[in-house]
Amino acid sequence: MANKESHGLHTLSAAGVLISLGIIFGDIGTSPIYVLKAIMNMATSGNHPITDDLILGGVSCVFWTLTIVVTIKYVIIALNADNNGEGGIFALYAIVRRYKAKWTLIPALLGCASLMADGFITPPISISSAVEGLTILYPDIQTVPIVIGILVIIFLVQQFGTNKIGVLFGPIMFIWFSMIGILGTIQIFHNPSVFKALNPMYAFNLVLNYPGGFWFLGAVFLCSSGGEALYSDLGHCGKKNVRVSWTFVKITLLLSYFGQAAFIIGNKNYDFQNTAPFYAVMPAWFLKIGIAVATMATITASQALISGCFTLVNEAMKLKLWPNQKIINPTIVQGQIYIPFINWMLFFGCVAVVLIFRESGKMEAAYGLAISINMIMTTSLLVYYMYIKRKPKFFIWAFLIFFSWIEFTFLVANLDKFTHGGWFAVLIATWIFISMYLFYQGKKLRKKHIEFVELKDYLDDLKDLQNDASIPKEATNLVFMCNADDKRHIDSNIIYSIFRKKPKRADTYWFVHVDITNDPYGASYSVDTVIPQKCFFINLKFGFKVEHKVHVMFTQIVEDMEKRGEIDLLSQYPSLRKHGYPADFKYVIMNPLVSIDNKLGPFDQFVIKIYNMIKSISLSAQEDFGLEKTNCRVENVPIRIAGKTHIEIKRED
Repeated sequence: MANKESHGLHTLSAAGVLISLGIIFGDIGTSPIYVLKAIMNMATSGNHPITDDLILGGVSCVFWTLTIVVTIKYVIIALNADNNGEGGIFALYAIVRRYKAKWTLIPALLGCASLMADGFITPPISISSAVEGLTILYPDIQTVPIVIGILVIIFLVQQFGTNKIGVLFGPIMFIWFSMIGILGTIQIFHNPSVFKALNPMYAFNLVLNYPGGFWFLGAVFLCSSGGEALYSDLGHCGKKNVRVSWTFVKITLLLSYFGQAAFIIGNKNYDFQNTAPFYAVMPAWFLKIGIAVATMATITASQALISGCFTLVNEAMKLKLWPNQKIINPTIVQGQIYIPFINWMLFFGCVAVVLIFRESGKMEAAYGLAISINMIMTTSLLVYYMYIKRKPKFFIWAFLIFFSWIEFTFLVANLDKFTHGGWFAVLIATWIFISMYLFYQGKKLRKKHIEFVELKDYLDDLKDLQNDASIPKEATNLVFMCNADDKRHIDSNIIYSIFRKKPKRADTYWFVHVDITNDPYGASYSVDTVIPQKCFFINLKFGFKVEHKVHVMFTQIVEDMEKRGEIDLLSQYPSLRKHGYPADFKYVIMNPLVSIDNKLGPFDQFVIKIYNMIKSISLSAQEDFGLEKTNCRVENVPIRIAGKTHIEIKRED
């Protein structure tokens, strides 16, 4: 996907708009099922009356949250902060880290961790809120087994890909948004005065004057929970399609919210304890259809979020922030991936949420806290992005102050949820953040102490080794994966491997370095001739979304070099060369290990231990580089950190 223009992602089209409905707006699009229900539950649990001030204030808060946080911050401003068409916390981080601001790592990791925590909660709360509509028709029905059954199916089908059913996601969500818009419009006709809530004074009145009104913002915040996903999924559809589709989505969402509000105001004696406002607005004859459509919409939303988590983790792996996991491309669809470890981690987490909280009303307490943290992290990176892009200082300061005030307000309001279930999301986000941070620090610590030497100092040694027939030939072409990024230097452990550990004679030595760029797509390489026909240095550059297939790309490189007359790819063994057999290649990967001889500080010891634990779930070194195990060898080599232990010992004569 080096050329995104070829995929028409930046071209406004009906197909692009429809696709964006199915991929991008599932999370935020299904929030009308539970937002007003959550507001009313907070009132009844606090023994507060369901008044017009509560309902009008709540829907006013929803309107202005969708307008300010989602429309202005994400749709208008954040979508412009794209990295070659890609959006999201890591795409933004990849841009700003070019300017050597080390602090940007923390908001990037916190943003990723909180978004992943959302992945544990969104499917359970969305599906539960839809399935619970069945209790209206069948009061004694047990919804927990049904929800878990749906989750099992969703996560099982991930391994097969969703290209066949994925074409239905857009139409399903179009039907969904049309349905909630029509149902809301019908209720508004009965009570058009509900549009008074467009006046922000109703929102201020709720927060300032209603008993405990400030804490209702925690429930209101649920309406914006898909804002970050909107930004993260930018690359799937392009900003033009996202913005046009958001216009339609926002209108239908507001019609649904205002319609529910109109119904509540006109039917205060209705049994909302047993029937959520979302289902209360449906005619009795339509209820089964409405529940079915809601369930399909929440399944689509869950699917989109799971795929989004795969993409997020894939980006983290490419940026060296997460141990490399096995990635499967279940279909030929570009960008569709499946990560088994993440899939089943999310599955067990979602099932745990269902079993712990059991009802969507109780899950609401766990929802929102992590996302409010995510939004603050995105704001911090956006501010720095604006700074490096030399936007007007007045605009930068206005953006920072205004959105920091709003998002920290939501964060404080969501803190009230901590003891009621918010602890779960915080626990998950904290675990992911600490794991990623310590993995990064461990990788950095190891890399810091990998020594490099001047390659030119060993050229004569290489030539002599190549000509020494007394040493058995290791391979015709010996390829070393190295950390050094230019032909002047080479890893000292590679020199150790070639000359000292076991002499490795070859006709041609190759040193290959893989560099991950800050751009999402594209692959390029450079070739430096160290010794003509005998030694080459290859620097491979991948975008952070490009799949690592070093073996495939290296094969293409050497074939191109043969066409240019730079190398001879025929076997150097006369009997094989006579019949046109190609030369053999063997790959060697160095695996640096901390020696038991090393002195480490307590923190560094802890970092290395955690790093090794996390690394144990990663791919093998061969799979990491996309190499075949049959012609690849991994060598463990010691690295020195903080100096070698010295023991005083005396010789006795």
